[in-house]
Amino acid sequence: MPLRELLGDEVLDLLLERSRDGAGGLRLTGQGSMLGELVKAVLERALEAELSAHLGYGKHDPAGHGSGNSRNGKIGKTVQTGVGPVRLAVPRDREGSFEPVLVPKRAGRVSGGLDDMIISLYAHGMSVRDIQHHLRQIYDTELSHEAISNITDAVLSEARAWQSRPLEAVYPVVFLDAIVVKVRDNNTVQAKPAYLAVGIDTDGEKHVLGIWLAKTPLDAATAGEGARFWASVMTDLKNRGVRDILIACTDGLAGFEDAVHQAFPHTTVQTCVVHLIRNALRPVARKDAAAVAAELRTIYTAANAEAAFDALAAFADGQWGRKYPQAVRVFESAWDRFTPFFAFTGPVRKLLYTTNGIESLNYQLRKVTKARGHFPGDDAVIKLLWLAIINIEDKRARERALRKEKTGKRADQPARLIEGQRTMGWREALNELDLAYPGRIR
Repeated sequence: MPLRELLGDEVLDLLLERSRDGAGGLRLTGQGSMLGELVKAVLERALEAELSAHLGYGKHDPAGHGSGNSRNGKIGKTVQTGVGPVRLAVPRDREGSFEPVLVPKRAGRVSGGLDDMIISLYAHGMSVRDIQHHLRQIYDTELSHEAISNITDAVLSEARAWQSRPLEAVYPVVFLDAIVVKVRDNNTVQAKPAYLAVGIDTDGEKHVLGIWLAKTPLDAATAGEGARFWASVMTDLKNRGVRDILIACTDGLAGFEDAVHQAFPHTTVQTCVVHLIRNALRPVARKDAAAVAAELRTIYTAANAEAAFDALAAFADGQWGRKYPQAVRVFESAWDRFTPFFAFTGPVRKLLYTTNGIESLNYQLRKVTKARGHFPGDDAVIKLLWLAIINIEDKRARERALRKEKTGKRADQPARLIEGQRTMGWREALNELDLAYPGRIR
């Protein structure tokens, strides 16, 4: 039965009257509000039921005579809830053995809605101080910095479990990219890259494999991101069940190639073509950018590596190559990592051409992290990024479901940004990868 019918008009009218403020408006949240009164009534009723179950008899029940324990009045207690502070009358027993479950002794808040709200605000990028201000301003709820931190820390174990979960044995393609965050490390605040890896499994579904931050050695000023760091990342992947990666797409990460080949000797390292184009256009004047980009297109759209080399040589000897030799050097320095994708046809080339998929996710994550001054440690970064990834994916799924409900049509956008998203054209790409790397996929 709907709550509206259960309460009745008389009760609702009384709640409305008691919840009006001095200006005649309604106070839906905060102390003495309509929702606060309802929460108070429900909690006190539940506490009475808990005490009856503890004693073994109900209030005013003759069965309690001579039982050895009985009700012993009530004690006032204010708890913080999702609708603001609520003043409760908590029942007691004479022996003092009653331990409420719903509102435990010495607990200053009722979990559930309030905890979920705080975690949601945290996942959207609000700092602990911002959350304190929000709860005080909207709900008239006071929570200490430590209490809010403890609530958000409760999900850290889940984040660590996710970070160490078993992975697939083979990933045909893995993309790596980073966002830069400010973290306190060795008693100093420094900018550190947080690397994310997105893998495409043999079914063509994308998954975020993990988040890694480089540690800062005690005798160094910045985080070590070289071969040792990447060796630890590869070891982590192997310990979680990965035995082979066919192609790893990155943006020229220092020390990455040696580390990945040590762990996975037959992995092909492919530099993101879009990153190469951006780096090549960086020294180019804005008025010349369109013309230079058109010339560069002849390089990365060539039929094969030899034709691409000829196109680069022609560009270097031409007007724009002589004017912007830095653009030529960008391709020359990354040539061995740029050319592997020429061995494939359109479906695989399109797949390897860019790391835009993971960059789209990182763009969303930057919107969450940019409001922070700095993080107190690496665990805080992983906790927030994990919460943000879940929140972003759930938001996309809700938006898609809402569009489908309104239009009755299947939405064009995927339900997820990354996690579980099916790779377009995967069947053709998988067949070609299977021929190029026989026996390593199936």
